[in-house]
Amino acid sequence: MTEATVDRACIVYDEHLTQYNFGQSHPMAPVRIELTMELADELGIVEGLDVVGAKPATEDELALIHTPLYIERVQKLSQHPTHADPTVNLGTEDNPVFANMHEASALIAGASVEAARRVWTGQAPRAVNISGGLHHAMPDRASGFCIYNDVALAIRWLLDNGAERVVYIDVDAHHGDGVQKMFWNDPRVLTISIHEGPQTLFPGTGFSIDTGGEGAEGMAVNVPLPPGTSDAGWLRAFHAVVPPLVREFAPDILVTQQGCDSHMDDPLTNLMLSVDGQRASYLALKALADEVCDGKWVATGGGGYAVMDVVPRAWAHLMAIVAGQPLDPQAPTPERWRARIQELRGMPGPHRMTDGRAVGYRAWEQGFDPASWLDRSIHATREASFPLNGLDHLP
Repeated sequence: MTEATVDRACIVYDEHLTQYNFGQSHPMAPVRIELTMELADELGIVEGLDVVGAKPATEDELALIHTPLYIERVQKLSQHPTHADPTVNLGTEDNPVFANMHEASALIAGASVEAARRVWTGQAPRAVNISGGLHHAMPDRASGFCIYNDVALAIRWLLDNGAERVVYIDVDAHHGDGVQKMFWNDPRVLTISIHEGPQTLFPGTGFSIDTGGEGAEGMAVNVPLPPGTSDAGWLRAFHAVVPPLVREFAPDILVTQQGCDSHMDDPLTNLMLSVDGQRASYLALKALADEVCDGKWVATGGGGYAVMDVVPRAWAHLMAIVAGQPLDPQAPTPERWRARIQELRGMPGPHRMTDGRAVGYRAWEQGFDPASWLDRSIHATREASFPLNGLDHLP
């Protein structure tokens, strides 16, 4: 572990973070974290980051966003992993109970808080916790593979320690419903979620018209995308909605969730992005943080279930961009890393850090096509959210 220096970004990581493990048959396999770190290490990305550890979030810290009864039941089930509790949605197919579940979940939450603390106190310009991004967890129950909502806790820590305006941007294929719910009535937090539409994907929420609660109108922004949306359409939607709103809100810090299950090879979703398109989104987020909040950026992982071919490459790109040293997409993947995947599944890993896709998009200002499902979604989001934030929704 290296000593942190203020001019170097950091990653919050140690091997205990891979103990968040629902079992061999579950799609959220911790090997995706291990393979990401191995790839990043082989490529020299880790050398460009300060690697720092974390402590588990305490019960009092968790109680800032979760109910005491829920925390108590997670703790109890952690000691009795053969039991289930449907009242808190644990012991289900999505959220199986496992031994030391509370400890593993609290450590991920603590890691995201540490990432936020490092950036907010000036110890690092940017920070990443690839084990984090558990954005579905609700105040009183588990949801969608998520036990404790680490990103919401990190945002709460920032608010409690002087941040006046926080932007949360969620690019996971699934709607960031848990984080949105926890800050639905808080005008200090602007949540923006770009996701596959609720008509075709869990959790079935995140419509364009969902814009925030009383006193926080316009503070929830949702961009539901049609299934099949690829790089060009995704980037068109992102740039049509996100930068104008973030510039207008003028946040103190950016917190993001980088679920990479939007990839065309992901087994659980219906979006069609490439690693190249995902890399472009990370570059756009860094540029936005540099522009609006002096570069203060806390990034987390999230979904991603093509655990060998996609997640490690996508998040290695994320880590390199957080480090301020983006990788050439044409870079070859290390032979030893490919051999590791060969051992695990009998086939080698991808040979390059790219999917070979050229990344480009048509800017919204070039015209709105009402015959396009994608454009209708973008237009609906701008129409619902822009006026509430003092912006003109028309191109």
